[in-house]
Amino acid sequence: MQDFTSTRTADTPDELWVCEHPPVFTQGLAGLADHLLSPGDIPVVATNRGGQVTFHGPGQVVAYPLIDLQRAGYFVKEYVYRIEEAVIRTLDHFGVTGHRVSGAPGIYVRLDDPHSHTMLAQRPQKDAPKDPDFAGLGKIAALGIKVSRHCTYHGVALNVAMDLSPYQRINPCGYQGLQTVDLSTIGVSVSWQEASDVLSHKLATLLAP
Repeated sequence: MQDFTSTRTADTPDELWVCEHPPVFTQGLAGLADHLLSPGDIPVVATNRGGQVTFHGPGQVVAYPLIDLQRAGYFVKEYVYRIEEAVIRTLDHFGVTGHRVSGAPGIYVRLDDPHSHTMLAQRPQKDAPKDPDFAGLGKIAALGIKVSRHCTYHGVALNVAMDLSPYQRINPCGYQGLQTVDLSTIGVSVSWQEASDVLSHKLATLLAP
């Protein structure tokens, strides 16, 4: 991604890379060692994306949009919103309601009723508390991006059907006790490929200029 971004020109077409990683913890630029509780035999890789530590592993769709924002005609805040919206629409395709939480990038679901459309009290809004409130929520998609010369890399990870135990070895995204879920644990049976296809389509549509 770094090589692609550093060598691309104004005429280089945008790309979307979608993959599935072997087990790995990735640490963002702001990452604190304290949030790595007991990584054990899972490697820890330092990256230059934003954010803290997260986990990637089999059963998770990882998508890396490589977008020239200057050419696309929108800014970073809009870019993040569009990625989150693509995840929300992907979840909706599978009958799950995704939510944004004020002050905490990524997408969350209600643990008691993942299908509920009721708006969260913790949703982004004017005068929202500064500290995120994750009460009753599980994180199902993590976001970490980097922008260089108006071009994006890194991206978003959607949990489909994975071993979630490694998340207990870290403070996910820097938040102690934040519960992480995937589609399978909230009762949605879907293949990696199907989730990948839907998310890829939503990202391609929503990230277009």
